[in-house]
Amino acid sequence: MTLGYAVRTRTFAFRGWDRFDYLLLLTSAMLVVYGLVLIHSASSTTYDGPLTSFANPVARQALFAIISLGIMFAISQVDYHHLTHYAWYLYIAGILSLIAVLVFGTEAYGSTRWFDLGIIQVQPSEFAKLATILLLARFFSEHGGDARELRALVVSLVIVVPAALLVFIEPDLGTSVVFAAIWLGVVVIAGVNRGHLLLLGAAALAVLPFAWTFALEDYQVERISVLVNPDESPLDAGYNVIQSQIAVGSGQVFGKGLMNGEQTQLRYLKVPTKDFIFSVLGEELGFAGALALFLLFIVLLLRIIRAAQIAGDTAGQLIAVGIAMLILMQAFINIAVNLSIFPVTGIPLPFLSQGGSSLMSMFIALGIVQSVIIRHRAYRQT
Repeated sequence: MTLGYAVRTRTFAFRGWDRFDYLLLLTSAMLVVYGLVLIHSASSTTYDGPLTSFANPVARQALFAIISLGIMFAISQVDYHHLTHYAWYLYIAGILSLIAVLVFGTEAYGSTRWFDLGIIQVQPSEFAKLATILLLARFFSEHGGDARELRALVVSLVIVVPAALLVFIEPDLGTSVVFAAIWLGVVVIAGVNRGHLLLLGAAALAVLPFAWTFALEDYQVERISVLVNPDESPLDAGYNVIQSQIAVGSGQVFGKGLMNGEQTQLRYLKVPTKDFIFSVLGEELGFAGALALFLLFIVLLLRIIRAAQIAGDTAGQLIAVGIAMLILMQAFINIAVNLSIFPVTGIPLPFLSQGGSSLMSMFIALGIVQSVIIRHRAYRQT
């Protein structure tokens, strides 16, 4: 009898692992390893201390990755409906943290986005995005998963706009665009009326000139302007644009080899382990290295889309869609910045850029997706 009890306990503890998406896990782990290699190369000339020190960017990122993986496994064992049940509380906490960071946060590179907790920095917007996705999924699931009514569409905007606006004030243009992309992806899958969407799009275009004149900071306007002609300010706003162009362009097909890129190793690239890690990749691993990265992201996104397809209910489907849009847009904006087709902003490249908040939020997101996959049969609608 004791043996039987032990077997039953073990079966319960590992319930759902047969449906766990191991390819999703493997792909995300490969992206992290890819990032660790690039961080090592990008930081080799600025850090020469012990390999195991917390000050070592590689060791620091690896530790965050291990912790984040543990959190992902833990989250996957939580029914995602419990998360949507508390979505309002998580959302309010996210809004309050975004307000608090404007008052008590640490300013860096012209933005106030982080809480400085000594050995680590926390960026609230990374977690506010997940809370917003959960709340949108809850709202539409409670309204039949239908965004065709104008009232439902407006309420969903009321959910997204406060968070996006607070992030925009930091200022963080890139992350505010990510919030908008998450909303758009969710409402499209929820069946938004095209006429209503066009109406809102026209209203946004009408507001755009006023936003350009009154809402954007001077340095943001300058960053947008230098995309057309970076040489007009080569040592200021155009500096990052010029250096990233040189780095990516000089890598050609196969790159110059790890730790052999002049732009990276001679420190012409600013924050090469974070915002401009793709420029490091382009210079040292070339077009082939970029293709490998794109392939990994495509596989990752396809697995998340699969989770949306097999989800047992509307909430699970919309959560997976929102997370797919989150990862897709962050990757797109970061790479677009490095290719000088989007103004410079502090958007990290998911799973690769150095940063604990970004990495942890990404694995929390994957943990929620895994929860949807594990439970898709239990909530399948008939």
